[in-house]
Amino acid sequence: MSGFRILVGCKRVIDYAVKVRVKPDKTGVVTEGVKHSMNPFDEIAVEEAVRMKEKKLASEIVAVSCGPQQCQETLRTALAMGVDRAIHVLTEPKEYESLQPLHVSKILSKIATEEKVDVVILGKQAIDDDCNQTGQMTAALLDWPQAAFASKVEKSNGDLTVTREIDGGLETIKVKVPAVLTADLRLNEPRYATLPNIMKAKKKPLVTKKPSDYGVDTSPRQEVLSVEDPPVRQAGQKVESVEELMGKLKDAGLV
Repeated sequence: MSGFRILVGCKRVIDYAVKVRVKPDKTGVVTEGVKHSMNPFDEIAVEEAVRMKEKKLASEIVAVSCGPQQCQETLRTALAMGVDRAIHVLTEPKEYESLQPLHVSKILSKIATEEKVDVVILGKQAIDDDCNQTGQMTAALLDWPQAAFASKVEKSNGDLTVTREIDGGLETIKVKVPAVLTADLRLNEPRYATLPNIMKAKKKPLVTKKPSDYGVDTSPRQEVLSVEDPPVRQAGQKVESVEELMGKLKDAGLV
């Protein structure tokens, strides 16, 4: 297992602490001048890969990000956390707006094959679109076993034993490698990149590719008709008794 090579996905998203605003023309959300960072679930995926390397379970970690030039900042963060090298699949801003999970899955599957990796670790979903599709589709395209929503990963006789978070609690499964994992919130707590490691990251290899280099057509499969703010929550009302509450619920047609 010491020869294991891991591929991790790193998506650049609007920072989780930023209040997202819809564009006036309702074609999308405002991204210009807005703070971006690595998708939190992808940070967890990177951390898990780095921990596997620290335990001598992996020999090399390669990070991938698909998107505009600014994605290189996200990849440098991954490199500062302990990733060995990075691949930036450059897409123009307009092309990136319509980039969908299927496109990214196709790119990741081609890179995983080309790089001869043993494990692909992705965040379970991105906090901008919440699609939760890329890991599953990457596994399907590669025809590899998958373990989504992982909260614990252990090596056992060359296989991986993965504890998954499911609606009813926890499920433990064993998958043969090569495999695709997606990281859930409780898998680990990502480290902060230290200043010395940030400086070292500037010297680590980062190559730029294009989707066409992997034979992937990024033409959109769907069209966004309108993006709108969720309805404003109405103010609550105080009631003096259960009878008054039931009366209001009946008037609203809720009982």
